[in-house]
Amino acid sequence: MMNLLTASKTLFLAFGLMLVSITSQAGQKDFGEYQVHWSVLPSTFLAPEVAQANNLQRSRGIGVVNISIMTEDEHGQIQPVSGQVEGQVSNDIQQVNFLAFRRIQEGDAVYFIAQYQYQSGDLMTFNVTARPSGHQEDLPIRFSHTLFND
Repeated sequence: MMNLLTASKTLFLAFGLMLVSITSQAGQKDFGEYQVHWSVLPSTFLAPEVAQANNLQRSRGIGVVNISIMTEDEHGQIQPVSGQVEGQVSNDIQQVNFLAFRRIQEGDAVYFIAQYQYQSGDLMTFNVTARPSGHQEDLPIRFSHTLFND
């Protein structure tokens, strides 16, 4: 059985690959000193052992949203930043659900994950606020995605 650290790294890798491979389901917004990155995917894209190790439900009609707060270090390298994330998601007919983000940290990597329910083909609109640790202002992002059941 996969241990929790290996499963968490696999989850992080899965999100990283999703950022690269499905650009229509990922994005970022620049706030000067900070950037907020996001990705969205159906929970069925996660391997069963990864979902189990990270206490994520894996089912048709359940999506996963991943948020990362990033900044450049003195060498110009993008680095993750701790903080907090909150938000909500709404469907085409304005039914709103709050997102329960969980902070996950693996070494230097920090990201925030929440799950939500969707109907296949529905346009889901996310309103998310990220706040880096020690930063007084919120970093609001709004994005929309449509997921389809596999």
